[in-house]
Amino acid sequence: MELTALTLTEAAGLIDRREVSPLELAQAHLERIELVDPRLNSYLTLMAESALQSAREAEAAQARGERLGPLHGLPVALKDLFDTRGVRTTVGSSFFKDNIPSQDAFVVRRLAQAGAVILGKLNMHEIALGVTNANPHFGACHNPWDLQRIPGGSSGGCGAALAAELCLGALGTDSGGSIRIPSSLCGVVGLKPTYGRVSLKGVIPLSWSVDHAGPMARRVADVALLLQVIAGYDPYDPSSVDLLIEDYQAQLQQGVGGWKLALADDAYFSRVEPDVQSALQEAGKVFAGLGAHVEPVEVPRAREAARTNGLILTSDAAAYHRERMAERPQGFGQDVLQRLRNGASYSSTDYALARRIQAEIRRRFEKLFAHYDLLLTPTTPTPAPPIEGPDAVEQARILTSFTAPFNLSGLPALSLPCGFSQAGLPIGLQIVGPPWAEARLLRAAAAFEAATEWHTRRPAL
Repeated sequence: MELTALTLTEAAGLIDRREVSPLELAQAHLERIELVDPRLNSYLTLMAESALQSAREAEAAQARGERLGPLHGLPVALKDLFDTRGVRTTVGSSFFKDNIPSQDAFVVRRLAQAGAVILGKLNMHEIALGVTNANPHFGACHNPWDLQRIPGGSSGGCGAALAAELCLGALGTDSGGSIRIPSSLCGVVGLKPTYGRVSLKGVIPLSWSVDHAGPMARRVADVALLLQVIAGYDPYDPSSVDLLIEDYQAQLQQGVGGWKLALADDAYFSRVEPDVQSALQEAGKVFAGLGAHVEPVEVPRAREAARTNGLILTSDAAAYHRERMAERPQGFGQDVLQRLRNGASYSSTDYALARRIQAEIRRRFEKLFAHYDLLLTPTTPTPAPPIEGPDAVEQARILTSFTAPFNLSGLPALSLPCGFSQAGLPIGLQIVGPPWAEARLLRAAAAFEAATEWHTRRPAL
């Protein structure tokens, strides 16, 4: 049995039945990280000693007949912008290279309370402002499917580590596509929940207005399990919403029969590579075969939504990093500094108009979802591009085209594998729903996953 190839749910069952121990699972992952990660650079900080200690504590609890929680003894990892008490949290930045938080982020505490074993902190695009993960301070992260290509970003270390079987689950953040893009390019599953569903307390911000934290894993059921642990109201996070949490795992096997699904079919969402277009059309056919009614639609104001999200995101980022920009601008990478300066150049009128557009677009999507259960789009217009390609600012514009509208609208959106290019690179399907419809998204994704085999492929490392 290859312990690192297990899914989160499979490993949980094996631990519960005492067929595998938490210590064996942790050791297997640490050994694989040592073997494989020098080629990927997915981890920035490996927490080997504390991970082994957590695994031993999980074993001791099990020996006493105790179960710590739904993630008892399961190894996971964190994008390096979640505060971890006593452990360096760099946000991929030279400014934070020695930052040692005194407290855990809300979601990190949730993981610990659920019994998770945290393996370490994962590589990311500098300050989360970009999609290539070519980090000038800590080195580029590489895509396990082709080491000369980007993993996506900004949660690129999460996508790479999951695809390479260096953790069973991960937490990322998403302000313009940063969970869904690496999920698409690395062939894993990632969910950006509704804005306010998961606390951002203790997460170093990029944009207060459009930041989202969410789970990533290799299977839909694993993402549902992680979301069940981290979702919930946090009175110390001003963006958190006090709303009842559904049972995200209860409906996974109930299918999509009779549902109405909108399939993005307009000039904006058609600007894709042929392999991506073919994969999207085939995905629509799969859902139709599962009993759903699939109809082509024009997505309202998507281009305007993506552009507006970029304005708000970079303006917020420039505000947060204003002192660092003024005092030591050379501490930022070239692409990040350019985008920060773009954000700082917008006027108060620009920002006010952008917020008005945000409200209008949210209302347009409300109308769309009054007629359809879910929306299907490609996650990205292309599979993973080469590391040595167009500059990072241009890559961000291209790769966030289809994801950024749903940061602006705050809607839940999930990416999962739906095919491979002729070059053997993963292609992602994005499923979008109305506010608070995470259970619906997961149910549809689980039905698609069960009807296809794309998720079973593994990169040759």
